[in-house]
Amino acid sequence: MTDKILVFGASQRTGLEVSKLLAGRGDKVRAFVRPTSDIKALQALDVEFATGNALDADSVDAAFASGDISAVVCTLGGSRDEPRPDVEGTQNIVAAALRHGVQRMVLVTAIGAGDSRAVLTENAWKFLGPVMEMKTQAEACLTESSLKWSILRPGGMASEPATGTAVRTEDHSVMGMIQRADLAALVIECLDDAHTIGKIYHTIDPAAKDQPPLQRGVQPQPGGAKP
Repeated sequence: MTDKILVFGASQRTGLEVSKLLAGRGDKVRAFVRPTSDIKALQALDVEFATGNALDADSVDAAFASGDISAVVCTLGGSRDEPRPDVEGTQNIVAAALRHGVQRMVLVTAIGAGDSRAVLTENAWKFLGPVMEMKTQAEACLTESSLKWSILRPGGMASEPATGTAVRTEDHSVMGMIQRADLAALVIECLDDAHTIGKIYHTIDPAAKDQPPLQRGVQPQPGGAKP
């Protein structure tokens, strides 16, 4: 790829891992970050920045306005102490992509969204149900658009080094753990592979021995579900 990839949620977690991999292989990356984001890790990469808030349609539109964006990756998440951008943020991104002629988008949501609700335990749904409802709406916003989309649903996530054994599957009944670095590699696989357009994948690491904490009955730490 020679055109620029616009990454939402780029300053941390999965979005940061995506940015690292893209920049590392020579892709041009525009990282969308909030004014308050810690961008030290991104500053070490050869990326450019677009500053704004996904909840602000004008700043999202401005990130696309240069006309050199070939694809967009969205890994937006949130926490309990701030408004979540899952729905409105995705709506703003999809609308801006359509307006500026960007056709390709990869969205990271979560296992439990859409048709995978039954995969979560009752305990997990008790804590994550409202978030999963929002991620379901975000998926619908994208799938009902005319964009060339792919959706990746991770289960439990951790931030250890990549294992290289994670997979994406169209079996929407599976649940498991995955490292964010491995998830980022799967995001980029989707960007590179036109056969993934119009498909929703669950992403897990078959080699991981542990189930996600909520599936094991472990209560979550404050902060909510974050990609």
